[in-house]
Amino acid sequence: MRRKIWCRKRTANAKRLCVSSETVRLNETASGITFAVRVRPRARRNAMVGELGDALKLDLTAAPVDGKANQACIEFLAEALHLPRSAFLIASGQTSRNKVIRVSGITAAELRKRLQTEVDAS
Repeated sequence: MRRKIWCRKRTANAKRLCVSSETVRLNETASGITFAVRVRPRARRNAMVGELGDALKLDLTAAPVDGKANQACIEFLAEALHLPRSAFLIASGQTSRNKVIRVSGITAAELRKRLQTEVDAS
């Protein structure tokens, strides 16, 4: 069963505070595509919250203990972008809220398209 990917709404004017795939910077390298993520652990639910500069903001329910938040980050992104978990790797930021995620086996254009599709669906 596919879980719903949440997108938080603003309370003032009820506009969605979501990710615009144009502002999240995707860097294509020989080993895959990298992008920045800002993680907030111990949130109420797993959700794409918005952007912080050129980083994607994620709320995760997992605690930042023994790599559980890192694992939850990989699982959440894999489910949201319809890719296997093995396609994702935390390139840097194992112990930080600011992480760089590397995705392999997909082009930057396809990743941007899937990200936008997921944002539009939520």
